[in-house]
Amino acid sequence: MNPNHPPAQAIAMPQGTVASVLATNRVIRNTYMLLSLTLAFAAITAASSVALKLPHPGILLTLGGFFGLLFAVHKLKDSGGGILAVFALTGFMGYTLGPIISRYLGLPNGAEIVMQAMGGTAAIFIGLSAYAVTTKKDFSFLGGFLMVGILLAFLAGLAAIFFEIPALSLTVSAVFVLLMSGLILYETSNIIQGGETNYVLATVTLFVSIFNLISSLLQLLGFMSGDD
Repeated sequence: MNPNHPPAQAIAMPQGTVASVLATNRVIRNTYMLLSLTLAFAAITAASSVALKLPHPGILLTLGGFFGLLFAVHKLKDSGGGILAVFALTGFMGYTLGPIISRYLGLPNGAEIVMQAMGGTAAIFIGLSAYAVTTKKDFSFLGGFLMVGILLAFLAGLAAIFFEIPALSLTVSAVFVLLMSGLILYETSNIIQGGETNYVLATVTLFVSIFNLISSLLQLLGFMSGDD
């Protein structure tokens, strides 16, 4: 044995630590695999909605469907039914996005707006996820702020819709871009730090972040182009 090298026992990781790292890696792998599949499925339902020119279900049905399916995901998160519930939720969200995309595609430079929103969403998600994974910083301190911020922005968004206040709607969209960016950092960090051990719930959180990002960017880019 080389005296300059420490014994193998001295550098071996504790068994509990190894198990924790393996579990975290498994959650990360399963989360991004399921996220990729749900994004593809949502893209199919959105494209089908656009192709068939389906109408938007309306705010009440959209909220009812979203929260109902979200409740099902949480209820079934530890069973195979949880994965089916995730696909039902993300497919429904893709369907509701279809009519919104159709409206922008009908504008003079609508295709460019849609592509910019998609590209911007991808750049934000990939960039922030990579930052959280490579730096391994703990962003758990954002939890309380994000919870309150999302709730207030959601209520403000409803007010903007029901009272038809365009300026408030644009403000909410800008705020949502910041909040969803923070949520991506928070959830990715939560997985890495071992705070989130259920990949079904992690997938839904990241998917909702991406969905809200593209929806908000569509509105902001449409307004800046003068076509919204």
